[in-house]
Amino acid sequence: MSRVGVFGGTFDPVHVGHLAIALAALETVPLDEVLFVPARRSPLKDRGPVASAEDRYAMLVRALGDEPRFGLSRIELDREGPSYTVDTLEALREEGELFLILGGDALAELPRWRSPERIRALATILVARRPGAPEPDPSSGARTFDAPALDISARELRARAARGLSLRYLVPDGVWQHIEHHGLYR
Repeated sequence: MSRVGVFGGTFDPVHVGHLAIALAALETVPLDEVLFVPARRSPLKDRGPVASAEDRYAMLVRALGDEPRFGLSRIELDREGPSYTVDTLEALREEGELFLILGGDALAELPRWRSPERIRALATILVARRPGAPEPDPSSGARTFDAPALDISARELRARAARGLSLRYLVPDGVWQHIEHHGLYR
């Protein structure tokens, strides 16, 4: 049975920190594949993503292209309404043994998600250690894995771009080119 990491988020934009976490999960857990699942809209955020669903998908295609163990799913983008992880895991459960990849910050929010106990039943929760994020409570049942400590956030990247600063070397080249060509985050 294939071991599949499910890595969700808005990816607005996808950056080298996301890719480093996914690669670390592949190598250290280990997993056979990491499936990136961009959210249409997070139910826990006040506003939707800045870039369109199609721009975020296109940036992910460019970012993931040369790593054969990275996959990409439109399951949440093509579903109407907010993106609920439990629905995504239910839909993906035939893909193999599922591992939900989270940052420590996201794990702290898990009790606020829809059906957290069902999420735990559908997938093993993997937590990438991140700078400044608390270590998971042992009672959470989550497994941690070591990932490079890159302190990069999409929010910071959008703010840099809005100030006219380049995102080169902070996002994969294809993503940087897409952002520049389409004038995203200006």
